[in-house]
Amino acid sequence: MRTLVLLDVHAILHRAYHALPDFTTKSGVPTGGLYGLTSMLIKLANELKPDYLAACYDLPEPTFRKVAYADYKAGRKPTDSALVEQIEHSRELFQALGIPIYEHAGFEADDMIGTIVEQGKAHKDVKIIIASGDLDTLQLVKGKQVQVYTFKKGLNDTILYDETAVGERFGFAPTLLPDWKGLRGDPSDNIIGITGIGEKTATKLVSTFGSLEKIYTQLKKDEKVFKEAGMKDRVLNLLREGEEEAIFSKTLAVIRRDAPIQYSLPEKVWRDNVDRLTLDNLLDAWEFRTMKERLDKVLNPKLEDEGVGDEPRVESSREAKITSWLLGKEVQAVDLVALRELGLEKVYQEIELPLLPILDGAHKRGITVDTPYLKKLAKEVRAEIVTLEKKIAKAVGGGDFNLNSPKQLAEILFDKLQIPVKGLKKTAGGARSTRESELLKLADRHPVVKDILLYREKQKALSTYIEALPRLADSNGVLHTTFDQTGAATGRLSSRDPNLQNIPTTSSELGQKIRQSFIARPRHKFVALDYAQIEMRVLAGLSGDEVLIKLFQADVDIHRGVAARVFGVKEEAVTDDMRRQAKVINFGIIYGMGVNALRANLGTDRETAAEFHRRYFETFPRIKNYFDEVIGRARRDGYTTTHFGRRRSLPLLLSPLPRARAEAERQASNAPVQGTAADLIKLAMIKAESALRADDLRSSVHLLLTIHDELLYEVEEGVAEKALPVLRGAMETVTPWPCPLKVKITTGSNWAEL
Repeated sequence: MRTLVLLDVHAILHRAYHALPDFTTKSGVPTGGLYGLTSMLIKLANELKPDYLAACYDLPEPTFRKVAYADYKAGRKPTDSALVEQIEHSRELFQALGIPIYEHAGFEADDMIGTIVEQGKAHKDVKIIIASGDLDTLQLVKGKQVQVYTFKKGLNDTILYDETAVGERFGFAPTLLPDWKGLRGDPSDNIIGITGIGEKTATKLVSTFGSLEKIYTQLKKDEKVFKEAGMKDRVLNLLREGEEEAIFSKTLAVIRRDAPIQYSLPEKVWRDNVDRLTLDNLLDAWEFRTMKERLDKVLNPKLEDEGVGDEPRVESSREAKITSWLLGKEVQAVDLVALRELGLEKVYQEIELPLLPILDGAHKRGITVDTPYLKKLAKEVRAEIVTLEKKIAKAVGGGDFNLNSPKQLAEILFDKLQIPVKGLKKTAGGARSTRESELLKLADRHPVVKDILLYREKQKALSTYIEALPRLADSNGVLHTTFDQTGAATGRLSSRDPNLQNIPTTSSELGQKIRQSFIARPRHKFVALDYAQIEMRVLAGLSGDEVLIKLFQADVDIHRGVAARVFGVKEEAVTDDMRRQAKVINFGIIYGMGVNALRANLGTDRETAAEFHRRYFETFPRIKNYFDEVIGRARRDGYTTTHFGRRRSLPLLLSPLPRARAEAERQASNAPVQGTAADLIKLAMIKAESALRADDLRSSVHLLLTIHDELLYEVEEGVAEKALPVLRGAMETVTPWPCPLKVKITTGSNWAEL
């Protein structure tokens, strides 16, 4: 099968523009949306492996829908001028990539896509994938030949819909989506539908009776079947009165497949049409430092590592990317002179470079997931979600409303149930917020709030993990995450495709069940080695605070020891609440937490928090002096450094804006601590690898994941007794440090058992 990918450019750019920061070039040209679009093209190329691509555009002229209905898409804010500018510039990107553009006055991009799909379906050996930022094109899905690739959240969380997936989400076939919109309307496009018929009722009508035409034919023929299906007289009256609106709304929602364009499959695959010189000049003009190398691998698949094993080949382009990241500027090759001049040669030579083959090995090995278990869990969670929906509907007095609609949920909570909104934040648009952080404040004001929070937790777990992980696994049920060395300013490693550093913890029942799905291979065990309070130990060493260092040297409970000194009591007299407060400020100090944030986290008033803050720094005076010195040096130099020399640039320390300056000061406080901890875990991985080789254990002990301060290995049964002391020794002696580095070890046959 060949693959044709159709791009809804405006929808993708709009999503990218609002998901990413307001990037600009040095001359002030906005590029955030273009950066997201380019990244998405790379992601599409890697995941979907297209042979052909086509870019479909909206035009500013009124469409036939606007002519027929003046209020079509009314209420939408005018497109930001910065986004309009980037839409125009995006054409240059597609021209450089040799990707044809389709557009026609009076029609929308969706109509271009619908027409190409209609013409392309004749090629039975061509799979068509529509890449869009919304779900309107789902009506075009057909079997597995025509699918839709769209976003669930942000730019990285994507989903691929075939006909089965559409049916699972909506309860009916893709072709019936316009009928569904004809009943419920579409607020985003200002399609009216039938006032009073919501999502649930529309879904039941369409899934039971089919198209609008069939619904009205049946309604005029025999109303009994509607009542037998549970429809009330109110709904039947709404249907009768709203027939004209429903049919008209459906007409607006239907994607045209007869736009006046002609599509034919290109003779060459899209890579063969790229104008590389024009493309490079364009990326240089937009100042996209890392895009060239990412595009290199897309345009030249042979550049990807081949046969990654114990000693994989390392690409020079990868080394150059790391160099660029360390230097904070684009370079085409490793520049050891520049690295040496900035004190970064050791970070490059002794930390980042030796890490490349280790991370490649972890990627190749991968971690196994129990896909049958996840499919069974998905069924259980879906049933629990349905039960919760019914419980919530009953608790709020019934009615047809969408739990996933912030606006409708706000109306239910604050208007219908009259839950007080005092102390709640509003959205950027001034609406009453129903974000999780705000709902948590309401948890004790009405019992339904806890059920809503639980509903959201289950929905997110289902879509993000339980349903998604099996789709991302290979044919053997193995997930191969990619570790990015250059993704975080602090030096921390990140994980993507999929992100396995963000799996829910075992603190919740559902998190426990999800972690149970990660299983060790037969005759193997998982072994997790976790640095205990690594950032507190790093802070003790960097600041040289003798009181804190002695507490760690005495191997006491650090939070209890701090609480005893701050509250002026003996350690045995420290209460659980005292220890909790000490723990809050211990971790808060690392992240630059001020008095207001401390107050919120402690759950006290500002005066109490300020007093606790003052006593802490009186007890540990070197810590306060250390942070003052770090911020002062960073303000002077423009950057901070870790213990090993890694830099983080912080130009906003000199910003005239107080909020921007305060945030930069918080980052300056945190960067050396978190960055040094990141360097330590990387060095630990390198030292552990060397130690395993020295003890002839490399073939039976395999690194799978690094999750911030923790390393997860898969170890052959019978080898653990010999391997665990080797791993512990490597991590605890990774570098000389004023206070001991401690490692906690846990084992299990699945991730939850750890």
